[in-house]
Amino acid sequence: MVSLEEFHQYFTQSILSDAESRTLLRPQAFFETVCEDLVSIGDLTKNYTYAEYIKKGIEAFGYDFDEERGVLTILNHQYFQDDEIQTLTRTQLESKFTRMKSFLKKSFEGFHSQMEETSDAYSMAYNLKKYQDRSQILKVRLMLLTDGKVTRTLTDISSETFLNLPTEFRVVDIEYLHKIYSSASGIGEFEVKVDLPYLKINQESDAYQSYLAVMSGSILVGIYEDFGQKLFEQNVRTFLQFRGAVNRGLRNTIETAPEMFFAYNNGITATASSIEFGDNGNINLIKNFQIVNGGQTTSAIYAASKVSKIDVSNVSVQMKLSVVKDPNNQDEFVSKVAEYANTQNKINNSDFFSNSPFHKDMKDYSTRIFAPATEGSQRRTHWYYERVRGEYLNNQAYLSAFDKRKFLLENPKHQLIDKTLLSKAENSWNQRPDIVSKGAQDSFKRFADNISEILENDNLAITESYFKDAIARIVMFRTIERLITKSTWYDGGFRAQTVTYSMAYLSFVIKEMGLNLSFNNIWENQAIPASLFKMLDTIAEKVYFKITSPPAGFANISQWTKNAKCWESVKELKIEFKNLDDSLFVDNQEVKYMQKEEKKKKVVDTGIEIQIKVISTPIEAWKKLNTYFTQDKSALKLSSMHSDILFKMANGKIPLPSEKQSAILYNLIKVAEDEGLKLT
Repeated sequence: MVSLEEFHQYFTQSILSDAESRTLLRPQAFFETVCEDLVSIGDLTKNYTYAEYIKKGIEAFGYDFDEERGVLTILNHQYFQDDEIQTLTRTQLESKFTRMKSFLKKSFEGFHSQMEETSDAYSMAYNLKKYQDRSQILKVRLMLLTDGKVTRTLTDISSETFLNLPTEFRVVDIEYLHKIYSSASGIGEFEVKVDLPYLKINQESDAYQSYLAVMSGSILVGIYEDFGQKLFEQNVRTFLQFRGAVNRGLRNTIETAPEMFFAYNNGITATASSIEFGDNGNINLIKNFQIVNGGQTTSAIYAASKVSKIDVSNVSVQMKLSVVKDPNNQDEFVSKVAEYANTQNKINNSDFFSNSPFHKDMKDYSTRIFAPATEGSQRRTHWYYERVRGEYLNNQAYLSAFDKRKFLLENPKHQLIDKTLLSKAENSWNQRPDIVSKGAQDSFKRFADNISEILENDNLAITESYFKDAIARIVMFRTIERLITKSTWYDGGFRAQTVTYSMAYLSFVIKEMGLNLSFNNIWENQAIPASLFKMLDTIAEKVYFKITSPPAGFANISQWTKNAKCWESVKELKIEFKNLDDSLFVDNQEVKYMQKEEKKKKVVDTGIEIQIKVISTPIEAWKKLNTYFTQDKSALKLSSMHSDILFKMANGKIPLPSEKQSAILYNLIKVAEDEGLKLT
């Protein structure tokens, strides 16, 4: 377990590294890092927006609006930037919240009319006014982000009514961030208080204990109102709202025949890390409650209550609750339950991306491949692929001081492959800047869909060459960030949108010319060539003024950049590049040849890896596997040939299996493990 002090040191260095590599101010890097963590656990939506405004007595650093729940969050920070953990005082806390309230009040009064229309703050104030005018806001949260910690007396701040809206106060401090990283589930620790009669399912299992319960619609509404998207963070599907026929059916039942809801609806399937029972014998506390299946049900009931103002107290919802005994198995358990439980709507390619072989390939390459040394350094380094959030930090947790220094030298923080950044760079190059502009979650979903489709058509697509090219695109993305910040033409605001649109335009114009950019050139130098930098500088300036001058009907620049029409308008830019540097490009034949050779190499590598896996598996595991299939415990019925190979392997009669035999045996292992058999 990483201590709070160790985490604080890591967190501080992460912010510094991020700020330097992206040429951000440290407070902005801090804000974005913390917000992304809060999005990942459901505390914020994917639509949070950075928008700094600081004047005497008025202050805000960004906002978030959860349209589903009608929750408006005003964001601010107290960033100490200190090597030691500082304590937030009551005076500091009250001052920050007072200034946020002032900004909210003035925004509701039309504050945006006094601001520059191209500023981030204008968009923020404009949107707050719009939400209020449309009566969309049901609750306000004032949230303070800090790298310090608060005393116990300050952790619970009483809610109040402000501007006729229920208003609550939240402090996200270093201890809260540490809990997010330390949580086995990756969603942070939280508790749901209930009072539910239940039926215990007496079926014995080492993995879980299940309960059946029934809750009213009003209880479910209250839980979702309190915790929002946090309840669905381990759900495999996107929150669906009322877009499909099933959802409309749910709504109709709630409105016209609430007493029939229990009979018509499948209810919800949920998991928890633990539960507690009250004196009356009912379940009164559920820790880390996750609705694995039932997002549509929850959404329909909530919307019926809050939007349509329907009484849902007579709606009864059945719940199957499984308490996972081993927290280390939480992700795998949830994934399996979700995969088999939901048949209401089509599951997209990205829904099970967490189990994609893409991650294994990327991890293998990141571990095995050394990046070329730069600036005369002789030290060889890796680009570290972080499949699971917090993995980079946890890898250092139990290292000695010497080994930790060695790890950081070989895996420097600025070469951490963050999946969010990877998705932004890839989507930008694939010419979907409108998707990237919608936020990290939409960007990652798009990326996951693309990779899943690619692997469905070609399971050898993720090669060593792809890994190096992807790193090159990350290098380019970060370079554009720095370029924009330092440019004299940049007036501030909408940098993120300018970055993705600039990279997308470069991809577009190169394709229009029938050329292929040499990503290997970037990889070998770990930097973009001067001639390419010049091209990007020209593109970025034109793109910036294009996207910040939206057409009539699109006064909000942030919303404009999320629209596909914005990308169409950027593609209309006519930027000519004379005397192109030929070294930047490779011809089509060379690209095709390299792809073919890389796939051949991967086939060989994969075959060797499978043989090593099979040979290294102990004979006791083969005996267990043979018994499993012999007793027909598997859904897979083996052919006589496969049965014979497995029997001989279990009895030590195949000392060195062939490549074909290894492939068969390896597949049997995967089938059995996917069905829940633990061989070791």
